[in-house]
Amino acid sequence: MLTPAWLEGLSLGDAIAADPLEGGYASKTFRVRTTLGRSVVVKTQDDLPADLYALEADGLDALRQPGGFAVPEVLRVTPHFIVLSDLGTSEPSPTYWEDAGRALPLQHLQTADKFGYDRDNYLGVLPQRNPWTTDGHAFFAEHRLLRFLEEPLCHSQLPEADRRRLERVASRLTELIPPQPPSLLHGDLWHGNLLPTPAGAPALIDPAVHYGWAEADLATFLIYGRLSDVLFDTYEEVRPLDPGWRDRLPLLHLRELLSITAQSPDCHETVAEIHAILKRFD
Repeated sequence: MLTPAWLEGLSLGDAIAADPLEGGYASKTFRVRTTLGRSVVVKTQDDLPADLYALEADGLDALRQPGGFAVPEVLRVTPHFIVLSDLGTSEPSPTYWEDAGRALPLQHLQTADKFGYDRDNYLGVLPQRNPWTTDGHAFFAEHRLLRFLEEPLCHSQLPEADRRRLERVASRLTELIPPQPPSLLHGDLWHGNLLPTPAGAPALIDPAVHYGWAEADLATFLIYGRLSDVLFDTYEEVRPLDPGWRDRLPLLHLRELLSITAQSPDCHETVAEIHAILKRFD
């Protein structure tokens, strides 16, 4: 699949090949090679919201922090595709996880006076609502947990008892999570959105940026096992965390699990994980 419009005005030469890349929920993704020996990454899809790629570009720009993660350059964005600089296919450096553990707290040290963001954006293809909110517990309860109960796949896949548990847990967040400042979050920091640059350093893609609890970004790293400990230990050298943070991560990870359930049918393992977390904190 080659579309000449992808490279118009970029002075990169003509496209000669488009190799499909794995990963990504919403888009078809290609590494496009050109007649001038250059390559870029193109994400495209025809039936997505018209503003999705523009909001992705905005999120990538927000994540560019001095000393922080590498972020691909946005070369072109339209309602139907986005063209990004190509980070290539590389192996992580020996210090990859330590480097990530230093970059993430630098990002989280970027703060706001309220929770939310100056615009709504997307988590996958679901709208992510980011109204500026003074109360972080109310923001997480309403816009990061309970909002998924209105999604048809969550309603059909989550048993009624677990939907009620979610409501009870959301009402008790002030007891379960200490106050935290609004930090700049990637917002969808699962392993597919963290990848090495050509030099092996950690880079971020596919953001769902907003200002929220820093621990919510950390919660996704639960799945990394031993490697998470390297990142967590390095993170705390830069930005110490409140006592009990490890115990809270499964609760904060609920938002990611609910998003998966809302966008994917037959999520039996994910639904079972949600059930176990809710029973633990209910």
